[in-house]
Amino acid sequence: MQLGMIGLGRMGGNIVRRLMRAGHSCVVYDKSADAVRGLADEGAAPSRDLADFVHQLEKPRAVWVMLPAGAITHATIVELADLLEKGDTLIDGGNSFFQDDVRHAEMLNAKGIRYLDVGTSGGVWGLERGYCMMIGGDRDAADHLNPIFAALAPGRGTIEATPGRTGRDPRVERGYMYCGPAGSGHFVKMVHNGIEYGLMQAFAEGFDILRNVNSPAVPENRRYKLDLADVAEVWRRGSVVSSWLLDLTAIALAEDPDLREFSGHVEDSGEGRWTIQAAIEQAVPAEVLSAALYTRFRSRQDHTFAEKILSAMRKQFGGHQEPPKG
Repeated sequence: MQLGMIGLGRMGGNIVRRLMRAGHSCVVYDKSADAVRGLADEGAAPSRDLADFVHQLEKPRAVWVMLPAGAITHATIVELADLLEKGDTLIDGGNSFFQDDVRHAEMLNAKGIRYLDVGTSGGVWGLERGYCMMIGGDRDAADHLNPIFAALAPGRGTIEATPGRTGRDPRVERGYMYCGPAGSGHFVKMVHNGIEYGLMQAFAEGFDILRNVNSPAVPENRRYKLDLADVAEVWRRGSVVSSWLLDLTAIALAEDPDLREFSGHVEDSGEGRWTIQAAIEQAVPAEVLSAALYTRFRSRQDHTFAEKILSAMRKQFGGHQEPPKG
């Protein structure tokens, strides 16, 4: 199949590469001419602007927008709404707020353009590992683009089948899921990222405790100088807390046990805040997720080794860099 990709950053570019590896063709556009040239050299069709981009796509067109959530995504979708035609499909694969999806779907559906919101997880590792996708919006469009989603997904891999799943949608076991109407894909991804905040915080605090057991505050006969890289590594091997986040923590600690590269200033990308807002709206207690979000706020005033762990994990899975010091 053919897909058009707008936004060739850390994830957009690798989504294009993974699709081309699977035999799909891609038309690409980005405000950075260098990013467009780079993917053109790898086999993608370059475009000069959005009009040229849309012109090169075969009907019915499929356009994937992979841009930062908020104003730039909204402006791009509004511009595309005047360029696309009835029967085309527009995908927002970024981390947009799910309520924005509802508005975008209504605007595009009025023109006969089908809309999909695709929560996409995989970060900088997605090219090789594949992307977990949570899909909301027009079901017929999602079914039509199944070859695209199947190529991007991780596949079953070596994960054992879950008992009792007989008769359920097999695509879920391959790493992608149709969630429901417009906004539902990004809503599921939003809560996924809220949970991620809590898991990361638990690991960060645990490793901070392991490190500080060797501090003067502890009686000398109960001080232990623990190798945190080795602790992370042994936990990866059969422990109940083994996970990809632990894998990434192990990588970071093996590279530098003191995490000297990191100050501990931890940003948040929005989904954690939106998850807490949803919890408030639903009157659902979310103590762990709320505390994890507030810890990120506090990290911008005072840093601990736990925040260095958080920063290291964010760099490992998403390529996120701390803001410059100063």
